[in-house]
Amino acid sequence: QVRLVESGGGLVQPGGSLRLSCAASGIIFRVNTMDWYRQAPGKQRDVVASITSGGSTNYADSVKGRFTISRDNAKNTVYLFMNSLKPEDTAVYYCYARYNNLWGQGTQVTVSS
Repeated sequence: QVRLVESGGGLVQPGGSLRLSCAASGIIFRVNTMDWYRQAPGKQRDVVASITSGGSTNYADSVKGRFTISRDNAKNTVYLFMNSLKPEDTAVYYCYARYNNLWGQGTQVTVSS
């Protein structure tokens, strides 16, 4: 089955950390540039971080120095490590496989005290 499945979201206090995972199946994961997007209520979906097949990374200015994207091609999984979380990071987080034009279902991250 061709799909991306995100996990790891939840409720966290400001300043806390979370690790999101996105497991791929049915695609040639290693050739895909993988992106993490997020969408807050009433706002557009924006890219947060990207990692190429070769491991090069790129980040939105709003998360630089706080978020880290990585991938494990042996596990067909991409991760997003989120530190120093802020209330404005609250959103549904989606992973995206560019070569296959494939989205996951999303995982909710809520940063609140």
